Amino acid sequence: MDNNITPTLSIGLPVYNGEHYLPETIDSLLAQSYTDFELIISDNASTDSTREICQRYAEQDARIKYCRSETNRGAAWNFNNTVDLARGKYFKWAAHDDLHHPDFVKKCIEVLDTAPSVVLCFTYTNFIDEHGNDLGEYKFPVDVLQVPCHKLFLVYAGGGHIVHEVFGVIRTDTLRKTALIGGYVGSDLVLLGQLALAGRFYQVPECLFFHREHPQRSTIATGGDQGFTRWYDASRSAFFVMPYWRRLLENTKSVLRGPIACSEKARCMVEILRSINWNRGAYLQDVKNAAGMIFRRGK
Repeated sequence: MDNNITPTLSIGLPVYNGEHYLPETIDSLLAQSYTDFELIISDNASTDSTREICQRYAEQDARIKYCRSETNRGAAWNFNNTVDLARGKYFKWAAHDDLHHPDFVKKCIEVLDTAPSVVLCFTYTNFIDEHGNDLGEYKFPVDVLQVPCHKLFLVYAGGGHIVHEVFGVIRTDTLRKTALIGGYVGSDLVLLGQLALAGRFYQVPECLFFHREHPQRSTIATGGDQGFTRWYDASRSAFFVMPYWRRLLENTKSVLRGPIACSEKARCMVEILRSINWNRGAYLQDVKNAAGMIFRRGK
């Protein structure tokens, strides 16, 4: 690709010590039937062979832009860095351990090109294990084209499902109007809630995305909310972590600042109150955990 020509799509691939699955992931992206894209790999100070793998691929394909931080700045910075570097009209994040059918990008962009109201397009998901074996299919739990804005927002405010949609194809200008990925647990849910306030979602009724479950996944390997918070933001000590209350604050800010009518904001606030009631046990547990941390620190 001529670097002076702006690609239609930017694919952001944040990675930290991803040598085991990274080559297969890059291969699945380079094999897309839709070829007008740039692949931005942001390496967050990996200490394994990630750098060598990326440099080798970058030498072979001009669509690849490899950049590296010499210090670990956390996953939130790494994800957002790929957005900062993106030049395309559309944007997609790709995890270093997931795979894509060759038509994933093509099918998503066909929707975005023909439906201006859609800001995010994704597909059905297939779970695979560390060896690539099929673990079953997953579909988004609601009809995203039929539910009103405030009901789709509730899906994320409530936080009750898997959020593979964040790896769909998004309108870059819309994405950049959000807070992107924050340095706290559940910031991907908040981001998707902000996108739900900005426009429609669309789910392609085909299984074109393959999400890998394995013991080294960040949600498994980081060790609870404190470790997961440090994964998001390496600069944080994560002494005082209240993920549900933090998401409540961010979701409230999203509604109040969102590009929607006052009547719709009121409906969204009602949904937030409902989500508090549904998750009241988790909110209470947040308070208990915080009190316990303060007590132990005091001793």
